Amino acid sequence: MTAADAHLPSPTGAGHRPSRWILTALDGVKPDGHVLDVACGAGRHARAALTRGLRVTGIDIDAAGTADLIGQAGFTFIAADLETGAAFPLAGQRFDAVVVSNYLHRPLMSALTAAVASDGVLVYETFANGQERRGRPANPAFLLRPNELAEAAIAGGLVIVACEQGVVGDAATGPIVQRIIAVGRAHPWASGAPRLIEAAQGEGGRADAPPLVARSNRPT
Repeated sequence: MTAADAHLPSPTGAGHRPSRWILTALDGVKPDGHVLDVACGAGRHARAALTRGLRVTGIDIDAAGTADLIGQAGFTFIAADLETGAAFPLAGQRFDAVVVSNYLHRPLMSALTAAVASDGVLVYETFANGQERRGRPANPAFLLRPNELAEAAIAGGLVIVACEQGVVGDAATGPIVQRIIAVGRAHPWASGAPRLIEAAQGEGGRADAPPLVARSNRPT
């Protein structure tokens, strides 16, 4: 999480509560799976994963938000600035889930999709174009373009389970968010029927735009 991101609200308006979208995706992680929490901040999703018995590696520029977790069984913290242009610190490793929330650094996208195991899950949500008219962030570098996450997932060889973009919560004031759940081709969800993820709809209200559920790269 960058210094600028530290001042941003959660895309879902949930403060330090874990995102229900991400909790839904964690349902798809195998028991004792290994989760990578990118730009983990205060560790709201790392903590949720740990309570499910999952192992977690959190990576961020600063350990302050997860200092109480360091040394606990199942949690590993890596201090790294992900925006220096250096190689991704975990390149070559594969995880049962890759979690990204409230963070965007486009040069990392291919490394993140590559970090998803063949039976793993990618869950990503952050602000999207249009948010600049409602407040921070306003910098296009931190705002997803339409369908950007879906395109990245497909380019990374993942199967899209659910993709949603639109206003979350109050239609006039809620944040504009894009979010995705995608899986490796060996994951059980890869061959299931496309379905709306109801948990996302109950989070702080509804999205203005209906969820977009895609299967454009479903294996044959």
